[in-house]
Amino acid sequence: MNICLNDNIFKLLSEIITAEKKRAWVIGGYVRDHLLKRDHPDKDIDIVVLGNGIEIARKAARKMAPGTKVSVFKNFGTAMFRYEDYDIEFVGARKESYDRNSRKPVVETGTLDDDQKRRDFTINALAISLNKETFGDVLDPFNGMSDLREKIIRTPLDPGITFSDDPLRMMRAIRFAVQLNFSIEEKTFSSIALNAERISIVSQERI
Repeated sequence: MNICLNDNIFKLLSEIITAEKKRAWVIGGYVRDHLLKRDHPDKDIDIVVLGNGIEIARKAARKMAPGTKVSVFKNFGTAMFRYEDYDIEFVGARKESYDRNSRKPVVETGTLDDDQKRRDFTINALAISLNKETFGDVLDPFNGMSDLREKIIRTPLDPGITFSDDPLRMMRAIRFAVQLNFSIEEKTFSSIALNAERISIVSQERI
């Protein structure tokens, strides 16, 4: 399936990424809101790169918005900058593992498949290619398109693992269900009840 990305910002990003001979995809909230045709789509663009996301962010900022400050978060391998009214964040594809007593993951370099598996919900794991030869192609390994059509919140992996790893995702499930008028899939909802006590490791500020 191919999704039309009409905004000129994606053409600019595609040219930069293709010239750097990197593979990259738009992923997460922007994709979800774009497909839902929301009146006020998410202005945060998350881009996952096979390789060094920080390096690509710096190169993109120099070409798109010379002089713009690039905020770098080395612990997570991410970097972001503002362009017009968009916040663009780049991250290298990664996989994560968690200590039971902390929400902070141990991060390792991974594949796009690894990166999509670590996402909270299937509707947030959809990825759209930015490379010139595959521009607009959708990678949907967890049937997120179907869940968008059926208005379902579901985790890409076993919900017990997803919620135990990062309990804040339970609250995000509720928030998305309310904001989007979606239903939480039965197994996912049951897992929220089973893991409810895990919310204790989340800081009050995040809650």
